[in-house]
Amino acid sequence: MAELLQGFSVALSAENLAYCFIGVFLGMVVGVLPGIGSLAAISMLLPITFYLDPTTAIIMLAGVYYGSEYGGSTASILLNLPGTPSNAVTCLDGYPMAQKGRAGVALFVTTIASFVGGSLGIILLTVATPAFISFAMMFQSKEYFVALLLGLIMAATISQGSPARGLAVLGVGILLGCIGADIQTGMARFTMGRIQLFDGISIVIVAMGLFGVSEIIWSIAAHTTPIIKDRITLQSLIPTRDDIARSAIPTLRGTAVGSIVGPLPGAGLALASFFAYALEKRFSRRPEAFGTGIVEGIAAPEAANNAAAQTAFIPTFALGIPGTTTMAIMLGAMMMHGIVPGPQFVRENFDMFWAVVASFWIGNLILLLLNIPFIGVWVRLLKIPYVLLYPAIICLVCIGVYSLSYSVFDVVLLLGFGLLGYVLRLIRFEAAPLLMGFVLGPLLEENFRRALLLAQGDLLTLFSGPINTTMLTLAGLASAWAIYARIRALRRSEPSTLPAASEDA
Repeated sequence: MAELLQGFSVALSAENLAYCFIGVFLGMVVGVLPGIGSLAAISMLLPITFYLDPTTAIIMLAGVYYGSEYGGSTASILLNLPGTPSNAVTCLDGYPMAQKGRAGVALFVTTIASFVGGSLGIILLTVATPAFISFAMMFQSKEYFVALLLGLIMAATISQGSPARGLAVLGVGILLGCIGADIQTGMARFTMGRIQLFDGISIVIVAMGLFGVSEIIWSIAAHTTPIIKDRITLQSLIPTRDDIARSAIPTLRGTAVGSIVGPLPGAGLALASFFAYALEKRFSRRPEAFGTGIVEGIAAPEAANNAAAQTAFIPTFALGIPGTTTMAIMLGAMMMHGIVPGPQFVRENFDMFWAVVASFWIGNLILLLLNIPFIGVWVRLLKIPYVLLYPAIICLVCIGVYSLSYSVFDVVLLLGFGLLGYVLRLIRFEAAPLLMGFVLGPLLEENFRRALLLAQGDLLTLFSGPINTTMLTLAGLASAWAIYARIRALRRSEPSTLPAASEDA
């Protein structure tokens, strides 16, 4: 408790409080606008963090992350367009509620469920992170190498699509992370004679290109200016007693699901929300009502994705292993500020850790106060023509990248990664494993080479010991399950030839 109070004293400073407000406000804005998302927003804001104190920078970026989960439900309910991937399941019951004239109630219930889920997730983050750290202190180079390997394999194989494709893109990301000077010899690698690549490629360029520029290119042709017929008033936000009673238990169940799924590598917020929805439907006495516009169908997934948004920080802070792509960008932002991720993070950055945790409480309270009174503002924001919005974002992205080192070469790289991200989506490859490999690849290599030096070149030593054996077993089980699930999905999608054969007969 004393540590948390000390964190509040830092988080409540004028500068940190201002940037916490800016972060959660921007998070709500990008959550409300379909097609942008927190990943692209954080990528675009990375250049600004160069001019901020590390603690302030992490507070702002984290605010964007969990703030977008609050705002994402607005577009899901009003337009049937999810603001973020994890809000997609909210469309199933949120939009039918809006069609019944209960959009205000749906928005209020999702706000309260998001606040409860986020708050309980912060409590778990506060309690679980020190326990994770005590376990992580037993790690040496070989354990850290296997832990990174486990995180990468699970992120690549558990993600949507073919596990083989995920691993292939992951390998490309690791190779891109090797560009630049060798960490031990200082020799240039894969620079192709370009002096601009001697220090490697900035994560700002990779993240903004893969998820900012490519997302905008993908969305330009898909979106039109939305038409919102109903007017949302403060009176229409008030739920009935029956609404409150039926949403209370689903909110707590969704929070429990999000708290468990959030720290898992490769799981993500979308999995938490969909799993919470499926679980709620299983427990319901009227499962046939789901999808017709009931409060249980929006309370559970919204509580789950906000709880997962908070607990996803546990492995990032305690182990230096990001469980999601957004956490990988957060980890990259920490590394840009000279913060070494891993088990020593909290001990070496004690004030920062507790200030960030305290800022989560402040940010969730700000979001609660912003979301309900400003519903009318978010509705008007949805009416901005996308033909005006996207060119402005592209210009800001290019300016932000150019300001890194005032190099046109960086802007060309940005557009190249944007095109790469767009092509990956066209051929149904995910870009997320590429970024994970790019961020964690250098750490993987560094710990691999250090562990080999300590083991005098004995490879078998890397995979010995109870911790490594357990983690390798988990990696094997995760990979086997992903392959089995993929084979089963392919078999289900194959058309049956039996009817045709019977007709011929």
